[in-house]
Amino acid sequence: MQKEKNLFKLIPKVDEILENKNIKKLIEAMPRKIVVDSIREEIDLLRQSIKEKSLEEDQIINRIDSLIKLVEIRAKKKNSFKLRRVINGTGVVIHTNIGRSLISEEVMENVKEIAINYSNLEYDLERGERGERYSHLRDIIVEITGAEDAMVVNNNAAAVLLVLSSLAKGKEVIVSRGELIEIGGSFRIPDVMEQSGAILKSVGTTNKTHMWDYENAINEETGALLKVHTSNYRILGFTSSVSAEELYALKIKYNLPLIEDLGSGVLIDLTKFGLEYEPTVQDSIKNGVDIVTFSGDKLLGGPQAGIIVGKKEYIDIMKKNPLTRAFRVDKFTLSALEATLKLYLDESTVVEKIPTLKMLSMSLDELEKKASRLYNSIVENVDYSNYNIEIVDNYSEVGGGSLPLERIPTKCIMVSLRENSIIDLEKALREYEIPIITRVYKDHLFIDLRTVRDEELDIVADGLSYGFNKLKGCIK
Repeated sequence: MQKEKNLFKLIPKVDEILENKNIKKLIEAMPRKIVVDSIREEIDLLRQSIKEKSLEEDQIINRIDSLIKLVEIRAKKKNSFKLRRVINGTGVVIHTNIGRSLISEEVMENVKEIAINYSNLEYDLERGERGERYSHLRDIIVEITGAEDAMVVNNNAAAVLLVLSSLAKGKEVIVSRGELIEIGGSFRIPDVMEQSGAILKSVGTTNKTHMWDYENAINEETGALLKVHTSNYRILGFTSSVSAEELYALKIKYNLPLIEDLGSGVLIDLTKFGLEYEPTVQDSIKNGVDIVTFSGDKLLGGPQAGIIVGKKEYIDIMKKNPLTRAFRVDKFTLSALEATLKLYLDESTVVEKIPTLKMLSMSLDELEKKASRLYNSIVENVDYSNYNIEIVDNYSEVGGGSLPLERIPTKCIMVSLRENSIIDLEKALREYEIPIITRVYKDHLFIDLRTVRDEELDIVADGLSYGFNKLKGCIK
């Protein structure tokens, strides 16, 4: 009992802690209430540990000695935003759960300029009267894709819904059964079509659809032909499908609009960088497709958006659809997308300037250098003997429902523990000041260097140090 009383006496009072110079700096950086609450919570935690004897005496003293640092950590966590920056160590480049494509700093300069000032969002500077927000992107999209016209909505599902609602409401839309895909969040093409008011008419089978399947289904109720690019999966083996180029003949014969949902928006030939071929938007336009829809935040490497390109007569109809206002994009998306698209005007530099393309095309030599830097930083600065670490070969993924069969050779830091659970380390990294998202496989933790940027290597090393200290019980 006397030992407990002595330990309680060692805990400083709230007022004493508030006089600490580091705590004073903390109060300058965030609301005082958050700091005071954090101090009280840490003190309560210490008192509870002493009362319940959940920690040894030396551990209690260690926590008291570290109290200021623990308060700082707790306060910063309480003061952080719910939507936070994380470090992607998974190797999935377009990771849907952690933000998909990164926006380059060059693009964000344009977003900042528009965000902190007034802009001509819907104002025609030449005529001095109300303008149209879609006009800011039309010319550059038309120049890059070769389409007649273009407009932008808030995501590709909205783009598909708007197209079908505008061109085929109350009419049948013919699509192959093998293309009735499900996208993120359990949203399915049939559901999107139902909401649009179009009537789904599926043809062929899961693995085989022929030209005559489409032609036999055409009747007076047919409103459009729909081709959906299966960008998030592949059916292999005994298969056949009809390309948009082949469907062009039916479109002409029966005077029907041909629509193609590409999913991921690809504007350059990815085979130049060792990746598998993915149809480009330009290919679809050249093949005679009337309307093409695709995402702005996947392989295109821009902000979340649904881009619609194609025949002006059809896009004019969409602009008059009431859904267009519900799906319209804001000034932040417009400015980010315009700045991203401008980078595509110079194909010789676009890969270096768009983070998604840069990560996908990164060489093994570059990855090896990054892995060595991180490895050396860890072994030199981490005070922990209960781990094994090595640089290993592995594979990255494109992600975001793009190029599902692509396995890109990469370099990883692999960590294994002699004691403790690797899951505990993975959790500790997620709880770090800047959360580090990794992957765990067969009792090993992997940090893929393809998706960790150079300026993040020191943060990852510090995060591992934090994680190891937490496993040792130095941090609660």
